[in-house]
Amino acid sequence: MSIDDKNYNLSVELDKIHLRNPTMLASGILGISQSIFERLYNENIGAVVTKSISVDPMKGYPNPTVIPLGCGSYLNAVGLSNPGLHAFSKELSQNKNIPIIISLVGSSEKEFSKMVKVFDSLNILGYEINLSCPHVSKMGMEVGDDPEAVSKIVSTVRMNTNKPISVKVGVGSVDVVELSRIAIDAGANMITAINTLRAMSIDVETMMPILSNRIGGLSGSAIKPIGIRCVYEISKKLQVPVIGCGGVSSWQDVIEYMIAGASAVQIGSVLGSRGPRIFNKITQDLKKYVEKKRVANISEIIGIAHRY
Repeated sequence: MSIDDKNYNLSVELDKIHLRNPTMLASGILGISQSIFERLYNENIGAVVTKSISVDPMKGYPNPTVIPLGCGSYLNAVGLSNPGLHAFSKELSQNKNIPIIISLVGSSEKEFSKMVKVFDSLNILGYEINLSCPHVSKMGMEVGDDPEAVSKIVSTVRMNTNKPISVKVGVGSVDVVELSRIAIDAGANMITAINTLRAMSIDVETMMPILSNRIGGLSGSAIKPIGIRCVYEISKKLQVPVIGCGGVSSWQDVIEYMIAGASAVQIGSVLGSRGPRIFNKITQDLKKYVEKKRVANISEIIGIAHRY
């Protein structure tokens, strides 16, 4: 009998959202084309999180914007480039059955309200509010490090939709658990942890910063232990679903995040070297793992680390 014939379930629940498996595309990677969303779905992804969308189109920063650091880590300052509200809503109007979560970015409650009023009529699962980009002024960590701004923005989105909301938190000057608590109290249903970390690289020959923006976000394997710690702490203190993100490149990484307390896990940087097929590979390996462990539903492993 094949693994597929056995009664091992990979489905998970994120508040009102049902996913066929816990894998998700992380925001910022491949997330602006319906054709790409469909390809990812055919690779057995659980859900797609789009690139962060703003009211007006953003060009982003000039090259160089991404630096491979080796050992599965990257430094990037793309600049939240995206087609803007109206062009992206037109693109998403084609969506029929792909499980999509829209990542939203902005600098004021008014901008978030405007976007939700347009997107809410589309066939989407919900929203991820990006309040933690480490390299875009007035839209990222500057907002996420202001508890009052976080509360106002989340409250505004909540007033304009009944769909589930996740808030993507980063490692800034405000404690990640306290920031998550503020977001939940303001109406968020879940937390995504973590965003990239503020970082920099300098060329020793030219003696110049390598990224055009000078400061970028560190992603990939180097930040996974920080992501695991944040997911563990948030899920231990707050009784809400947590989505793990940061440094995931294998089924073992997905399982580690889930044991720490994540209900689902986002995958991003590794797509640069492995491509979309990694989702199907990880899903097949997760099936083998739950069969080996005799776990009827993968959700049973969520938060097991809190027992010890």
